[in-house]
Amino acid sequence: MPAYVISEVEMRDAAAFEAYRMLAAKTIEQYGGRYIVRGGAAELVEGSPPPNAIVIVEFPTMTRLREWYASVEYAEALKHRRTALERRLLFVEGVPPV
Repeated sequence: MPAYVISEVEMRDAAAFEAYRMLAAKTIEQYGGRYIVRGGAAELVEGSPPPNAIVIVEFPTMTRLREWYASVEYAEALKHRRTALERRLLFVEGVPPV
């Protein structure tokens, strides 16, 4: 069953953000993930506060997602993340195929 990383991101430092983004993208692909949403326009329809940039990544399974997040490769990206951006990060299980 697929699993998703949902991030709400606010950029803090443009250079660090670009470094983080490039490293993270490589590791996501390496662990079988793919971007579904990557910072496109978001429209608030209900509730508050207004959304920041949204990123959604799909992994084949929650196990694979967790392997990616705990990986040595992604740890390199996380070194940049601390200065690059502020975020809320959620792991969500998808629904089984019908």
